[in-house]
Amino acid sequence: METKTTDKKKSFVTTGIGIGLLACLCCLLWGSATPAIKIGYDWFGIAADDVASRILFAGVRFILAGVLTAIFGSIINKKILLPKKESWFMICKLGLVQTVLQYIFFYMGLAYTTGVKSAIINGSQTFIAIVMACLIFRYEKLTVTKLIGCLVGFAGVIVINFDPAGLTGGFTFKGEGAILIAAIAYALSSALVKKYSQKESPVVLSGYQFIFGGIIMTVVGLLMGGKLTGWSVPSVLLLTYMALISSVAYSVWGILLKNNPVGKVAVYSFTNPIFSVILSFIFLGETSTFGWELIVALALVCTGIFLVNKVNE
Repeated sequence: METKTTDKKKSFVTTGIGIGLLACLCCLLWGSATPAIKIGYDWFGIAADDVASRILFAGVRFILAGVLTAIFGSIINKKILLPKKESWFMICKLGLVQTVLQYIFFYMGLAYTTGVKSAIINGSQTFIAIVMACLIFRYEKLTVTKLIGCLVGFAGVIVINFDPAGLTGGFTFKGEGAILIAAIAYALSSALVKKYSQKESPVVLSGYQFIFGGIIMTVVGLLMGGKLTGWSVPSVLLLTYMALISSVAYSVWGILLKNNPVGKVAVYSFTNPIFSVILSFIFLGETSTFGWELIVALALVCTGIFLVNKVNE
């Protein structure tokens, strides 16, 4: 028993550098999704206000992500990965929360509020995830230092997205409210992954919940009148890359959550908008926040990560 404990401590996914590198890899992949999605909307002929086609686009992406996750996982494990009979309820529940609830409300909210508000409200998902893990699921303790770390990291999200012109208007359920529900769904899914991965492989959970959630989103998108045009070799390759983003990032994230405190992993989500801004600058030529805001935001996010990790040492 003593040997097992020592081995776990030496496991790369439980070391500080391992958590940092792998979590940042996930956030880098998720950050690349922003320019990839924008390019995808253009290549597949999806208008800015076409929520149905956006949901359909996401559904197809997640089905492909689930299939790729199951295939790669099976190859690595040298056996076909199938969920245990008792795992299907967990997979369906996770698929509804992590994929369907989160993304349907997120895409709906984007159509009825500004990008600035969406980014800031969505940035609160990390803070919600840590608070939920501490106060509801009791996975860890919510300390003053951890709370300050969350607030400092969230301040970085606000800085990178701050634009007074985009903060005007009120709060509506179908706009800001929908984005907030999406953020809560993400936080809840992190806690569920932590719980369910003790009973089932994180790769199995990730792959099959994507397939389940993707099918539901595809059906919803089609029923709402969504359609995808512009199929070509480049657009299919882009869709495949977006599927790989989800399959790799969520599988690795699930492994990290299984082996570490939620707060120690989730706090790295504050780097998402940083990577998104940098990659949008590279691939889309967007320069609006590529200046002092990026430097300040990066400093705040790094400070927040340091504070949250410090209390988990």
